[in-house]
Amino acid sequence: MAPLPCFLLLLLGAASATSPPSRLAPYDLLYADGVRAYFARDWGRAAELLQRSLHSYAGLRAARRSCRASCRREAAFLGDPPAARPWEAALFERVLQRADCLQHCLGGRLGAAPSAHRASLAVRRDFEQREPYNYLQVAFFQLKKLDQAVSAAHTFFVANPQHLQMREDMEKYRRMSGVKADNFRDLEAAPHWEAYEAGMQHYNADEYLQAVDRLEESLREALSALEECRALCEGPLEEEEEEEEEEMQPGLYEAIAAHYIQVLKCRQQCVLDIATKPGRISATEDFIPSHLDLLQFAYDQVGNQALAAECAASYLLFYPTDEPVLEKMKQYQTELGEDTTVTARENIHHYVQRSLMEKKLIYYAVEHLGGTFNDPDLWTPDELIPESLKQKYREDQEKQKQETLDVEEREKRGPLPFEGITVTMDSRQMNGTHRVVFDRVLTESECKDLLRLTKAAAGTGDGYRARRSPHTPHERFEGLTVLKATQLAQNGDVDWRDAKLLLQASEKSRKIIESYFTPGKKLHFSFTHLVCRTAVEEEQEGRMDLSHPVHADNCLLDPEGKECWKEPPAYVYRDYSGILYLNDDFQGGGLFFTEMDAVTVTAKVRPKCGRLVAFSSGKENPHGVRAVSRGRRCAIALWYTHSQEHAEQERVKAEELMEQRATEQNQPEGEEYQGADHSSRSSSEPLAPDGRAGPVSRRHKPGSDRRQQPKQTRARDEF
Repeated sequence: MAPLPCFLLLLLGAASATSPPSRLAPYDLLYADGVRAYFARDWGRAAELLQRSLHSYAGLRAARRSCRASCRREAAFLGDPPAARPWEAALFERVLQRADCLQHCLGGRLGAAPSAHRASLAVRRDFEQREPYNYLQVAFFQLKKLDQAVSAAHTFFVANPQHLQMREDMEKYRRMSGVKADNFRDLEAAPHWEAYEAGMQHYNADEYLQAVDRLEESLREALSALEECRALCEGPLEEEEEEEEEEMQPGLYEAIAAHYIQVLKCRQQCVLDIATKPGRISATEDFIPSHLDLLQFAYDQVGNQALAAECAASYLLFYPTDEPVLEKMKQYQTELGEDTTVTARENIHHYVQRSLMEKKLIYYAVEHLGGTFNDPDLWTPDELIPESLKQKYREDQEKQKQETLDVEEREKRGPLPFEGITVTMDSRQMNGTHRVVFDRVLTESECKDLLRLTKAAAGTGDGYRARRSPHTPHERFEGLTVLKATQLAQNGDVDWRDAKLLLQASEKSRKIIESYFTPGKKLHFSFTHLVCRTAVEEEQEGRMDLSHPVHADNCLLDPEGKECWKEPPAYVYRDYSGILYLNDDFQGGGLFFTEMDAVTVTAKVRPKCGRLVAFSSGKENPHGVRAVSRGRRCAIALWYTHSQEHAEQERVKAEELMEQRATEQNQPEGEEYQGADHSSRSSSEPLAPDGRAGPVSRRHKPGSDRRQQPKQTRARDEF
C-alpha cells in the first residue's frame, strides 16, 4: 500500500487550524466540499479541501492499519484454553477483547466513532483511482502554483495513463518554462515498485551487485505493503449487491463464517494488489516468488553462493519440483560443502504456510458452503484444491485471465477516426486478445475499383518474386505491391485513380488500427500487399490443404511445443496485422484463429467487401486461411510496426510517384494524395524464404524462457 505522501504531512498544521488536533474529519465530506468549491471556481478553497481530504484518507488508513496491528498483539488468539473452560468461551472472549481494543484505539485516533468515516463505494473508488489529484492539478494551475500542479497531474496520470485529457496536459507541462524535471513525481509512489523497477534495470544490464540491493529492498517493501493491505481487509461485511428480499438471514455461525471467509479472500487478493503497478490492470505474475528467483541468479553472479542457495531454497517453497532450481541447489550444496545446511528464509516460510492455511479454509468453504474463489497464485499445490472444484477452478482462472486481458484492451482503445465504421466483433467475441473486426471501411464502389485494379494487374505472380503460389498448387496467386501498382499507372497499364485508392485504403486502415489498438503511438507500414487467390478448377477434387497454413506473423510457430520463437526468418519487428477484404463472391477462403496447437479453432471471420480484420502479430494470434475451392478471393494484406527503421520503403517510393503525378497535373499535393510515413527510408521487406530455422542457444537467466527450443521450427509466409 502507498505510504502517506510526504507533502500531505505538511498539511497537518493547516488541518489542525480548522479542526481539533485529535479529530480526523471524514474524508468523503471534505472531498464533496472540495469538488463543490472546484465547480464554483473557488480555487484556493478547492485546493485546501482536496488536500485535506487526501490527508484524512491516508490518516484513516494508517489508523486502521496501526490499531489492527497493535490489537492483534494485545488480544492474540494464541495458546490453549484452560482445561475447565470450553473452546467457544475462550475464543469469543478473545473476540470481544479484540473488538474492544479496536473500538478504543480507533476512537482515540480518529476523535469520533469509526462508523463516521465510512464512505460510499463511489467515493472509495475515486480515491483508489486518484481522482482528487485530477481536480487538484487544475486548482493549483489556476493558483499559479505550477510545481504543485505538475506533481498532482503526474500522480493522477501514473494511475490513469489512458486519460486523454491528462496526457495532453502532461505534454503542455513539459513544454512550459519553469517546470523542472523533479516536479514530475508520483506523490503516491509505492516504495516497492520504485525499488523493483530500478532493480530490474540493473538486472537486465547485468549489473548484479546493484540489482541485489534494489531487489532485496523491493522484496522487503513488498512484504511490508502486503501486511498493510491484509490489515485493511478486516473491515465490515460487504453485502451482495443483489439480494433476494425473502432470503433467510444467516444464523450466528453462518454469519461469522461468511464474514471470516470474506476477510480471508481479501487477504489472498492482496498479493495481486501489491503486484499491480499503478496504471495497469493485470498484476505481475508470481511477484514474490520471482524476486527470489531473480535474487538467486544475481547472488550467484556476484559470487555469493550462500545467499544464492538461501534464495533458491526459498523459491522452492513455492515450486518444489522446479528442475532448473533443484539442479542449482545441488550445485550450491557442492560448492558450500555437504556439512553446510541450506534453509529457506523464515519470513518466506511463514508467508507460504500462512497462505496455504488460508487457501485450505477458503476451498473448504467454497466446496461445502458455496461461493467462488479466484486463487491469485500460480503456485498453489494441485492437491490443495478439492477434486470437485478443480475443473471449475481451471475454468475460472482462464475466464479471469481473459476478462483481465479484455479490460486491458478496452482501456487502451482510442476513438475511431472515421464516421460510419462499426466494430462487428471485438476480442471477447472472438475468444482471444487484441483481435477486432471492422465493417464499412470501404464502399461497394471502392471495392469494385480495387477489384478492377487486380484484374488489370493479373498475371504478375505475387507481385514480388513472381511465384505462382507461395502456399498451395491448388490456387493461382496474384499479388501487387503499392509501388508496382503506381509503376503500372505510370506506364498507362492501370488507372491512376485505382492505384491512388490502394494507397488511400491502406492508409485509412492504418489509421483505424492505430487509433483502436495504439492511440498516441505511431504505427508504420511494414508491408502492403494486394493479393488474389483463385481456385484452379481442375485441381480441387479431394483437396485437403489450406489456402494458407496456420502461422503467426512475427514468430515461428511450433504447434507441438506450443511455442512461437521470435527469431529470424520471422519478421520479429511486426506489431500488428490487418486484412481488408474486397469481395465475397467465392467459396471458402475464410480466415480463422486457433490456439497455439494450430488445431483448436477459436474464431472465424467471413470475408466481405469493406471488412477489416485486425490483430496483434504475436503468438497470441495464430491464424490461417481456408482453401479457396471456387472463385477468386481478393484482399489487401497489411502489416505494421512501431519500428520506423523497418518501415516500408516501397510505399515511400510509391508516394513520391503520386506526388510527382500531382505536380505534373498541376494539382495541389494535398488534393491528389494524403500520404503517410514520409520519413521512413529503410529497405522493403521480402517474403520469408521457405525452409527451416535451427535452434538458437540462449543463456539461462530468470525472466527469460527456460525451455529449450525445438530442433526444427517452421518458417512462416505471407498471407
